[in-house]
Amino acid sequence: MKALIISTALILGALAAQAAIQTKTIEYQQNGDTLEGVLVWDDATAGKRPGVLIVHQWLGLTDYEIGRAKQLAGLGCVAFCADIYGKGIRPTNTDEAGKLAGKYKSDRQLLRGRAVAALNVLKGGDLTDPKNVAAIGYCFGGTTVLELARTGAELNGVVSFHGGLDSPTPDDGKNIKCKVLVLAGANDPFQKASDLEAFEKEMRDNKVDWSITFYGNAVHSFTQPNPGFVNPGAQYNEKADKRSWQAMRDFFAEIFK
Repeated sequence: MKALIISTALILGALAAQAAIQTKTIEYQQNGDTLEGVLVWDDATAGKRPGVLIVHQWLGLTDYEIGRAKQLAGLGCVAFCADIYGKGIRPTNTDEAGKLAGKYKSDRQLLRGRAVAALNVLKGGDLTDPKNVAAIGYCFGGTTVLELARTGAELNGVVSFHGGLDSPTPDDGKNIKCKVLVLAGANDPFQKASDLEAFEKEMRDNKVDWSITFYGNAVHSFTQPNPGFVNPGAQYNEKADKRSWQAMRDFFAEIFK
């Protein structure tokens, strides 16, 4: 009997060791360009599960987004980290990051196309329940997921973490089919009052199911320990980070069937 107990324990231990967070690099195409994202899931979860697209900040796809994807995988989701800039295109300084982010923010159709391509990878995966899909993004990525919603993409919801709220084509708000959650720093110096006002008007005029939460004493990039540059207007805030993550989880509990 003792030998049987030991053998069973060894088998269970081996299975537990095999069930772990997995990552896979995936190449995909958009308009003739090769992009390279990262899929993350937990082997311990069986069958199809909610899918979450993660769009990176201005430095491109980094370990930060993959870390967030692993957190989501631990919650029972499958996450795909999008690559907006393209395979091998990773800024090494703020000048490069600014130029790349500016390129896509000034061409919203290109930005939307990159986001849609990544969403298609996620929704076409074997592990993803296509009826339960959301998109989240940080800074530049927060702007991107709002643009993705404006394409009319079939999503349950989008979450923008300290993303820019400007929209060159506010009439496109009529295309939004999903719920929208914006999480912002109350003291973010990069968030223009005029953009916020225009965004709120766009949401109201188009009767979008939307909400905004502001975090007191938080500035830009409040979820990122390393925002990529030194600026008092862009700093990590542990309380705002934890509260915004919980707000996202509550949002997911509402939108995922």
